[in-house]
Amino acid sequence: MQVMVKTMSEFYDTRILRGSRTRIVLDNGKLEEIAETPFQGAAIRALAGGAWGFVTTDIVNGLAKEIDLAKRIARKIDRRENLQLAKAPAGRSMQVPVKKDPRDLSLEEKVALLREIEDAAKVKGVTSTQAVYSEMDLTTSYSSSEGLDLESKMCRMGFFISAVAQKGGIYQTDGIGRSGVGGLELFDREDPVALARETGKTAVALLDAETPKGGTYPVVLDQELAGVFVHEAVGHATEGDIILAGDSCLEGKLGQKIGSELVTVKDDPSLMQNGYYPFDDEGSLAQETVLVENGILKSYLNSRETAARLGGVPRNARAEGTARPVVRMSNTYIANGEMKLEEILQELGDGVYLAGSRGGQVSTGEGVFQFNAKRGYLVENGEKAKLLRDVSLSGKILETLLHVQAVGNDLRYNSGRCGKAGQLVPVSDGSPHLLVSKATVGGAG
Repeated sequence: MQVMVKTMSEFYDTRILRGSRTRIVLDNGKLEEIAETPFQGAAIRALAGGAWGFVTTDIVNGLAKEIDLAKRIARKIDRRENLQLAKAPAGRSMQVPVKKDPRDLSLEEKVALLREIEDAAKVKGVTSTQAVYSEMDLTTSYSSSEGLDLESKMCRMGFFISAVAQKGGIYQTDGIGRSGVGGLELFDREDPVALARETGKTAVALLDAETPKGGTYPVVLDQELAGVFVHEAVGHATEGDIILAGDSCLEGKLGQKIGSELVTVKDDPSLMQNGYYPFDDEGSLAQETVLVENGILKSYLNSRETAARLGGVPRNARAEGTARPVVRMSNTYIANGEMKLEEILQELGDGVYLAGSRGGQVSTGEGVFQFNAKRGYLVENGEKAKLLRDVSLSGKILETLLHVQAVGNDLRYNSGRCGKAGQLVPVSDGSPHLLVSKATVGGAG
């Protein structure tokens, strides 16, 4: 893709953040944490002499001195590089509507809401529970020497519930969280009480589950585990700064087949999911990026600086608070296919169904991954049979993409936070059910 770039002699931009955070934690019914914290700050970047100067401050008005300081820092570095920034579609100001304003509830009412959620997880056999409520009001103001003047206002809500079950020295856990932009309507949409009850039941059921024999099997991945795979194994490998650092198995593969023709992967910050933003932290308009189309690698994710070197459209520079922007995902997902889950299981026949994610490890450079599933099921003749615990999925990224044999029609998103460069930002990942014809499943033996 041809990219319009400009050589920057001098450039600066500012991000001003104002807002407040609320966090409540219940641990086994005990109120462990309750806090309402206001915050404000500003981040200032300046490009001069081929280098960036960066300044942060608690001051949010009259930033002329800070802009001048950032310029002086950049000039002292004086790399004298021909540093270019790709032109980007200008972002738009936005206020995300809130249907149910959390400010209408007192702290006591929020604690009562969270207590109801935690209590639902205390099914017979559960020995420990924890529940977390989070809320953030955030106003972000962006301006640049190129004339941009943008503002976004949004509320972010979230909850998390975990349960531990114990029997005969065996411990099993389950947990689930949901978060997104908007107000308390998240709690109506997601039904946290039902999710908490199911979390408790799953932790108890896993006590009597079997551990699978490790080996190579055909597997079906549920939406959560497949979403984690596309985020960790594909999404990070397409981030422009990782490409330029030589730490991605997808370097130099634009236009090449890297997966099954059934696989299409997109990243879209304009979707009203947890990774939503109207403009990124360089003021670029939030739009969809098609990363993989029918198995062909189409694009990387970019900031203005990486897009100038790699091509593509910059729209994925993100920062936690007043930190430096780096290339990040937003809402990353595998697009829907055509098959129903029942049809996918019938096509699987005998194999393993893997559900949920407890995290794992990925090497984008070596192109390998290992994820721990929350649970699994032995599948016989297209039907889920025995419940499995302590089960993992591992393999090579490109081989696994090529082995995708069927894609479901039931795309679902899961919310979370993604860590990179010492920063955490809100994201969503998503996928329909996937059938992978050959994958390594870890367990006993």
